[in-house]
Amino acid sequence: MRLFAGIVLCLASFWAQALEVGERLVPWTLLDQHEQAYSLSEETRILLVARSMDGARLVEAALKARPQGYLEARQAVFVADISRMPSLIARLFAVPAMRDYPYRVLLDRDARVAARYPGDPAKVLWLDLEQGWLRARREFGDAGALSAALEQARP
Repeated sequence: MRLFAGIVLCLASFWAQALEVGERLVPWTLLDQHEQAYSLSEETRILLVARSMDGARLVEAALKARPQGYLEARQAVFVADISRMPSLIARLFAVPAMRDYPYRVLLDRDARVAARYPGDPAKVLWLDLEQGWLRARREFGDAGALSAALEQARP
């Protein structure tokens, strides 16, 4: 019975932390694949969050034919949760491969940012922001649909 009560309390605190439309996002700072810091700002209009390799591959497929600066022109940022990736693999293979991407990947190495935005780990979470406030949220499980949504988000 104590175990059940403990689980319920843990889950209740998780649900209480879920971000709702109309709430303000708590600012954060992450390093990208080039070890450059980026802080969430009020100018950010779109926050893409991938919590798994599947989600990251969707973003990669949606952006593969896009020019450098494509996300920045849309005031969009991409956060990849790499906390479950073994650090040796990340350091030796994954992050160096990401340095060739024509877009910035903010690396959440400790799951301290991506965990704030719950959703299906196999999908990409899209948060529409306005001056730091959450206006809408969507999830994409298809690279084509994500690419089309980004095209519609022209500056």
